[in-house]
Amino acid sequence: MSPLFACVAAQDRTVAGVLAAEALRLAAAKRQQAIDIEVVTAEGVLNPLTRTQTAAGGTLLAVGPVNAADPRFAGLRVVSASIEEVLANVNTVLDHALAPTPPDKSRSTTARIVAVTSCPTGIAHTFMAAEAIEQAAKALGHLVKVETQGSVGSQNTLTDDDIAQADVVLISADRQVDLSRFAGKRVLQASTKPAIQDGQALIRRALAEAQVLSPAGDASFEASGKREKAAVLRAGPYKHLMTGVSFMLPFITAGGLLIALSFALGGIYVFKPEHAGTLGYELFQIGAKAAFALIVPALSGYIAYSIADRPGIAPGMIGGMIASSIGAGFLGGIVSGFIAGYGTDWFNKHLKLNRHVEGLKPVLILPLLGTLLTGLLMIYVVGTPVAHALAWLTDWLKSMQGASAILLGLMLGAMMAFDMGGPVNKAAYTFATGLLASQIFTPMAAVMAAGMTPPLALALATRVFPSRFTLDEREAWGATGLLGLSFITEGAIPYAARDPLRVIPANMIGSAVAGAISMVAAVQLRVPHGGVFVLPIPNAVSHLGMYVIAIVAGTVVSAVLLGLLKKPVA
Repeated sequence: MSPLFACVAAQDRTVAGVLAAEALRLAAAKRQQAIDIEVVTAEGVLNPLTRTQTAAGGTLLAVGPVNAADPRFAGLRVVSASIEEVLANVNTVLDHALAPTPPDKSRSTTARIVAVTSCPTGIAHTFMAAEAIEQAAKALGHLVKVETQGSVGSQNTLTDDDIAQADVVLISADRQVDLSRFAGKRVLQASTKPAIQDGQALIRRALAEAQVLSPAGDASFEASGKREKAAVLRAGPYKHLMTGVSFMLPFITAGGLLIALSFALGGIYVFKPEHAGTLGYELFQIGAKAAFALIVPALSGYIAYSIADRPGIAPGMIGGMIASSIGAGFLGGIVSGFIAGYGTDWFNKHLKLNRHVEGLKPVLILPLLGTLLTGLLMIYVVGTPVAHALAWLTDWLKSMQGASAILLGLMLGAMMAFDMGGPVNKAAYTFATGLLASQIFTPMAAVMAAGMTPPLALALATRVFPSRFTLDEREAWGATGLLGLSFITEGAIPYAARDPLRVIPANMIGSAVAGAISMVAAVQLRVPHGGVFVLPIPNAVSHLGMYVIAIVAGTVVSAVLLGLLKKPVA
């Protein structure tokens, strides 16, 4: 049944309004029709409806002088009635509300939608969200084109003509996306999660709630002639951090693989002066002295870019260089990125200039002021404490043995499997990748082993315990296994969504085992991604045999637990 909502505007007729609401509730219950009812009285609002409840669409029964233009009711079919009509014959009112809406042949209901999807690593969630949006639009009868901004760059790129013809722009991204080309269009921003979970609901929400992006492209939106708070659509700290991480990863990957290749050609001491001029020595210089030197500035600069757009890049990168020079590492890079971003954004909002010099703000004034603020704060205030914190963390990680290594491995492993690409997973991943810049490689190995385990375990379990899985789940085992081998934990999401209370704990235990074994064996991994496909590269991973054992052990543990915990499919 279609969702049904009711708003009873009783005003000073509180008793009559409450009686009408109760009559509606009882009548709907007899029909086994779910209904949420809000009663507006002079004393206050009873059981207020929220936009979260109404976002998926449905019918609003407006009883009394209800403001149907309320943004909470956007996209709902509105049926009006009076309190007297409800009290006199509630069933007739409900019949009218639940009657199907006749099609309006005078206008087309097909909308043109353009969308952009992107995630921090640019691999799994980017394309899962794109596929979900395409399928949802097709099911709803809308036309859609989705641009994916993945690890290999933009694909299926939106043209100016695509954007011009679009009725609405949907941004489904976990990192900052450049909005300047969508100026003047109705835009809705969301993460990739709503698209993957319920693409149709997200499209309905976009058509109902999208706001016009101002020509300045500054993320301030207008809808129905009214200014809305930009904070509704602006990214939060997590999204800013993930934007920085996504731009940082290519520097880590390139640098780590070049260092590994230099060791393969010239041995582990190839960086010493006596090897100068050899190919191995030069590869080490490119990887360690160039690529790795840019990790922290890239992280800091693109955190600031996510917050303050292009004027934040220079202050952020300069702050990242200062963080590196004073030994504050990736922690300092995170701090400097947020200082540069929020500081530059504050200057942009509060610094009012004559219109003749306004054009100097983004290229001269904002970068200068942002750099001054960031640099001075990093040098005189926050840089030294953060450097001490990183030094303590580095010494602690290097000294870990036995129980402490097991504990960290268990924690990182469980985090990787908890939400399979969500905030907890990304927190563990960001921690590990950040430490690569400080030459700490063991957490990265534990994180990748733990992230590979859930899809691999589910693929194995479908073969060993086929009665526990549906036909679709059994047929998908090959693709799920390949995703696991590629370190794409999101391959386990469809299985977890169907049976979260059994699948997630089983995955967490197996991933914790994999992470613990990797940490205890002191396995080091120099690259942040790639799964088993980076293992054959010489010196990319140390203690290769133990690393394979860690992955296999975690996979088997989770697979056995899945067989024990999941019930046979009827």
